[in-house]
Amino acid sequence: MRYRTFGRTCWQVSEVGYGMWGMAGWTGSDDETSRQALQAAVLGGCNFFDTAWAYGDGHSEHLLGELVRANPERKLYTATKIPPKNRRWPSERGFRLADVFPPDHIREYAEKSLSNLGLPSVDLIQFHVWEDDWATDESWQRAVEDLKKQGLVRAVGVSINRWEPWNALRTLRTGLIDAVQVIYNIFDQAPEDELFPHCRELNVAVVARVPFDEGSLTGTLTKDSHWPQGDWRNSYFGLENLIASVERADALKPLLPAGLSMPEMALGFIVSNPDVSTVIPGMRRATHVSANLRASDAGPLQPELLAQLRRHRWDRKPAKWSQ
Repeated sequence: MRYRTFGRTCWQVSEVGYGMWGMAGWTGSDDETSRQALQAAVLGGCNFFDTAWAYGDGHSEHLLGELVRANPERKLYTATKIPPKNRRWPSERGFRLADVFPPDHIREYAEKSLSNLGLPSVDLIQFHVWEDDWATDESWQRAVEDLKKQGLVRAVGVSINRWEPWNALRTLRTGLIDAVQVIYNIFDQAPEDELFPHCRELNVAVVARVPFDEGSLTGTLTKDSHWPQGDWRNSYFGLENLIASVERADALKPLLPAGLSMPEMALGFIVSNPDVSTVIPGMRRATHVSANLRASDAGPLQPELLAQLRRHRWDRKPAKWSQ
């Protein structure tokens, strides 16, 4: 495992981190399997774990707290997210900050997350949705500054809405944001245009999420794929998106070098970019962990392959099914 500096925090975090949404928000998960996968990641050198209160109303946070307490000899970086008060993912133009992240709500859910984690502080707390129009509102600024002064959080971040990497640029200029979490993968290359240069200039850490485009970039989906009732992927991969996603993923398969799998190529694309501090694939089983952590050991992809992959950029606009 290789490590990178997490922006101006100077933390040394694993190139491949751990996204914990699937442990509470997707079907097919059970706690014991999750615990085994989490511990396997720690033993493999992973030290950055991303969760949210919304992942099972705190259930995923409980699992992360257990992991930290079970490994007192290791520094494991904890990241969680404050849910929007109106419970709307993503946020929309025109939403008022007072309805989404009022100061008392920020404080309430920071404390709830700490209680779920069973820890005295969390390393990174993030806003789970964001609108750049809120950038200069002093109410959220004072709230997060108070949390940091009291030692409850060490750093503050924003999780940017799907396919809107531009929607935090002014917020970064406030100097109060230590990290941004954004969708970045072979298809979703738009963060390279404006967001990454801003982060580079301001020394803001980048957490790359959704490295497999919710599954299409694993190369295992088909045009007939479906999931149990209630699974979020059924709405994301409706016919409007599933067929196009499978066709675009299939177009990548001829580019695979010998001995490289689709997931390894997808992660390799991301770790090849030095602007990324860590990438957080979801890993619900220990077998997933061992396969994904190898992306750091393998290092960057060859320049020729990266050039070919760049031609598969897919710029999309948010839709009702894409939340």
